[in-house]
Amino acid sequence: MALKLRSQMPELQGASAWLNGEVTKDELVGNKPTLFHFWSISCGLCKEAMPNVNEFRDLYRDQLNVIAVHMPRSEKDLNLEEIKKVAEEHGITQPIFVDNEHKLTDAFENEYVPAYYVFDEEGQLRHFQAGGGGMKMLTKRVNRVLGIKE
Repeated sequence: MALKLRSQMPELQGASAWLNGEVTKDELVGNKPTLFHFWSISCGLCKEAMPNVNEFRDLYRDQLNVIAVHMPRSEKDLNLEEIKKVAEEHGITQPIFVDNEHKLTDAFENEYVPAYYVFDEEGQLRHFQAGGGGMKMLTKRVNRVLGIKE
């Protein structure tokens, strides 16, 4: 079961590594809304969705924090060099929390990749979705959190 709506953002602790810079919960909350996307190098749907996530990141650059969480699903997914390579191939320039021990995954009670969590600027969870489709719904929810009228 994923985090319940209105839950507070978990602390960003227990990373095996950070790629593209490290962030803390304190740097995110009170600043602007945050989108977390969980993905894995062995997940085809994640790779298909990546251009959409990157488009999102670039479109909302000034209004939204975007954090990637690499959630391994097998032994093969633990290879940091492979994670770096796939991240580069797919244009992931936002900070990546490498969660080889599933510490953040467990804090989010997340079971899925891809999965998306949208927190408002106060750090409250406003939207969760899992699976490959639904970018329109994610866009709607992010716009709502950002106060953008559609």
